[in-house]
Amino acid sequence: MTGLLEANREFYDALWTDARLVRPESFNTWPLVCSLVSQSLRRLEVAPGLRPRLPLEGTHFMDLSVPAISKLRAHGATALLGLVSSLPFRDGVFDLVCAFDIIEHVDDDDRALSELSRVAAPGAAFLLSVPLHPSHWSAFDDFVGHRRRYQPGRLFEKLAEHGFSVNQSAVYGMQPRSSRLLDLGIWCLTHRREKAIWWYNHILMPLGVRFQKKLSLMPGMIDTEGVDEALLVCRKESGFQRRP
Repeated sequence: MTGLLEANREFYDALWTDARLVRPESFNTWPLVCSLVSQSLRRLEVAPGLRPRLPLEGTHFMDLSVPAISKLRAHGATALLGLVSSLPFRDGVFDLVCAFDIIEHVDDDDRALSELSRVAAPGAAFLLSVPLHPSHWSAFDDFVGHRRRYQPGRLFEKLAEHGFSVNQSAVYGMQPRSSRLLDLGIWCLTHRREKAIWWYNHILMPLGVRFQKKLSLMPGMIDTEGVDEALLVCRKESGFQRRP
């Protein structure tokens, strides 16, 4: 566990040290977020890095990266240093909980989901994004510190085990489809880091944000054939009882 945690910390500390914060209004998740924020007084986003999806004002953010925490605070956000597997909050305190691109990075995803469920109030909204299909594993997954990709059926079952029902879902993610482009990005971040970060800040991220497809939410679970990553809109079941 320590090895994976430290590898993720090292990778993302280095990335967020030089990267710029991208405001949540820039992402295709913003209309969805706005529809939920109006119903949610208490909000938590775990591990946003410098790409938060929830509003900076009025949201509690938590991340394991000191550079990310510092930059979030510099933009007026309430941000704490911590881990998804040990959230420093009371039971049932949040009406909206977000965990984008995080549970695939931890060794014990059941513990992470248990903590996310614990701090979510009955009926709370839970936004989650994860990579799908172990058969899609690539050098990119290794490079960014993934522990797993999810079989869609098992993911659905796992969420239910932690008190979450899937209301809607959508195709998600900004990862380039071209394996050659991914390989080039990995090589540049490894061997030409300063130049790669400049391209990330000034070219790649602005273009990625500008040409995002509109988020197309479907009831229940989407057809995941050929889908690399999915966003799930879940609800915490009101009568759910945590396992001892």
